[in-house]
Amino acid sequence: MRPGIDVLLTDSLSLVRNRRIGLVTNQSGIDAKGLRDLDRLVGAGLRVTAVFAPEHGLRGVIDVDHAPDTREERDSATGTPVYLLHDGVRLHPPTAAMLEQVDVLLVDLQDAGARYYSYPAAIATIMGPAAAGRLPVVVLDRPNPIGGAVQGDVQDSVTASAVARFPIAMRHGMTIGELARLANATLVLGADLHVVPLDGWRRSMAFDATGLPFVPPSLNLRTLESLYHYPGLCLFEGTNLSVGRGSEWPFEQIGAPWLDTTAVLAVLRRAAPPGVRFSGTLFTPGAPGDGKYPDTLVAGIRLTTTDRGAYDPTVTAVHLLAALRQIHPATFAFRPAQFDRLAGGPELRVAIERGEPVSAVAARWREELKRFRERRRPFLLYPE
Repeated sequence: MRPGIDVLLTDSLSLVRNRRIGLVTNQSGIDAKGLRDLDRLVGAGLRVTAVFAPEHGLRGVIDVDHAPDTREERDSATGTPVYLLHDGVRLHPPTAAMLEQVDVLLVDLQDAGARYYSYPAAIATIMGPAAAGRLPVVVLDRPNPIGGAVQGDVQDSVTASAVARFPIAMRHGMTIGELARLANATLVLGADLHVVPLDGWRRSMAFDATGLPFVPPSLNLRTLESLYHYPGLCLFEGTNLSVGRGSEWPFEQIGAPWLDTTAVLAVLRRAAPPGVRFSGTLFTPGAPGDGKYPDTLVAGIRLTTTDRGAYDPTVTAVHLLAALRQIHPATFAFRPAQFDRLAGGPELRVAIERGEPVSAVAARWREELKRFRERRRPFLLYPE
């Protein structure tokens, strides 16, 4: 298995040779042995004149509530200027002044496999000014860490936002290179886009089958297990429950001080969504970035995958939401603006508030997913 950076340096150097390179990357931009792209490129005699870092910064250590005062620094090892494109709230495209010193943008970011993650939108945001400045964009592809399953709601163009600038499913089953191809066409960006593909990856392959080193894509997605739950549990960011930020297992558990775990677990076990086990737990969020229940003992529900192939985290999240609404009708609450932004509109929230069966929600999603699979087909690069 070779990620895009290894393929570039052995087979596709013509895309960047004798050009000033602007590298868009972070801690996930590494080769098959775990060496940084920046060091590999410089070591190969290539000229990297600028680095652009997305959300969480170049080293992946900047949390949303600790954004730096300055958006420019230097890489300590190479002296290359590093521009922080994210201010802690939103991503900003590179300015014309930043792009004056580059001839080609080289992108290497590890996506999380879910619509809410900011990197697909980040690439779309970057391709716009690149197209305007007639700069080629080369994406070094990486695996979708949770494979090629397509699940959940498909956000439409009306509700597109910084969460997802173009319509994709909650769990989209695409690589970052494929997403860039889809975004370029859907948004009519006109970027001169090249994707350097992975060598040896199949869509059915999870990350731990690749042999590549796992680098957590963010501070709160620390394990491969958390990535499997993220397409569903991220919805709880738009509720008054903690998703485990500031705890040992973020995005593997949810909780609140008022949660009756026994009663909610009973409802979930009767529903029995496949591929996942639920258990009661306690945790204390310490300095959580979302501000939910800091230094407070929280009653929680922990999720553990038992069968990845059968597990649908998005439908499981709907079961959780319905159970919470049933057991805690006066205490459980949505944060409508945030939830609707994540869910791609108010439909899911309204369905839960009305007590609509989970099966009816899942049935609507199946029709949307069928259309999405057809829409994405021309942009796929890898076999099943």
